[in-house]
Amino acid sequence: MSKSNFKKLYHSFIHTFPILFLFFLAFTGFDLSFHLFENNYSFNFIYAVIFYWVLKKPEIIGFGLIFLSGIINDVILNFPIGLSSISYLILCVMASLLRNRTLIPNLLYDWVFFFLSILIANSTNYILQTLIFSSDISYESLMSNTIYTSLVYPIFAKIFNKINIYNLKEENA
Repeated sequence: MSKSNFKKLYHSFIHTFPILFLFFLAFTGFDLSFHLFENNYSFNFIYAVIFYWVLKKPEIIGFGLIFLSGIINDVILNFPIGLSSISYLILCVMASLLRNRTLIPNLLYDWVFFFLSILIANSTNYILQTLIFSSDISYESLMSNTIYTSLVYPIFAKIFNKINIYNLKEENA
């Protein structure tokens, strides 16, 4: 393979990384969970991916792809169809609201708004699952997941920001 073809392939991979990562997380149902000192720590990475990329580069991941990834996630995890899609679209709306209201990007402001966004999305998810579908959900585990996911968001935001900056360099080169 020639060097220019490899560079084109690499550029295409970097440009489509958010979409590939979103569908990887949706198809695998990946949610990092581990036990430490008799406590369960769980992070929902797909929320961070959706929120960051809709906030920073909404033209890469469209709402239709996010809705489709929610449907796929529901099928993989055996949830009622559309439940994850509603949560993901709530995150999209909140990220779009923040993007339209913010003049100067600030990680701290994004972080606080991310916490509020996943709090609303998880509360909607909890209400729908308990009232409509009569599922048993531990509210404590849902709140701990919300807190831990919001705590790791700055780390992912920094990583995604590096990818975004590299992508911008490649586009402008």
